[in-house]
Amino acid sequence: MDIASHIHDSIAVKQEILKTLLPAIEKAAVQLGSCIKSGNKILFFGNGGSASDSQHLAAEFVGRYEKERRPLAAIALTTDTSILTAVTNDYGFDRVFERQIEALARPGDVAVAISTSGNSKNVLMAVAKARQMGIYVIGFTGNTGGQLKTTVDLPIVIPSKKTSRIQESHIMIGHILCECIDSMMLSC
Repeated sequence: MDIASHIHDSIAVKQEILKTLLPAIEKAAVQLGSCIKSGNKILFFGNGGSASDSQHLAAEFVGRYEKERRPLAAIALTTDTSILTAVTNDYGFDRVFERQIEALARPGDVAVAISTSGNSKNVLMAVAKARQMGIYVIGFTGNTGGQLKTTVDLPIVIPSKKTSRIQESHIMIGHILCECIDSMMLSC
């Protein structure tokens, strides 16, 4: 096991992000800040590790990130087991996020779709519903971006084929966005 090579690989992906994704990350920060300042909410969703990231980031907004500030409106569509099991049972797993977007999202909100491959059908269906409703959608994905890249308003595509590098980069960018939003909120 060559631990150093894993760390070097992670650093290389982060250096590529630094070269290519700064404008997209800045645009995401502005969009999320505008959403929150306008009294709207952020809806996070994804499967597996992306579900965990959704919950983690929603918690950072509602609780606090690093600085004390008012709670910010954010929700992870991956947490309510009654909704998840009822919708899955009645409509199928492909519609588990779509139904929640339809029920909870309002114009001015921002949806953050997270899919490592960019091809998760339930994520794509929710994105389609959000776009149909006029909701701005940011997509966190990786590799080539999959279908998600072309269906969201703002794709953030991690330049790696490796799931672990993509996922660790998603949470890094999520934390950067939290810090940006905190700065915006504290300067109000």
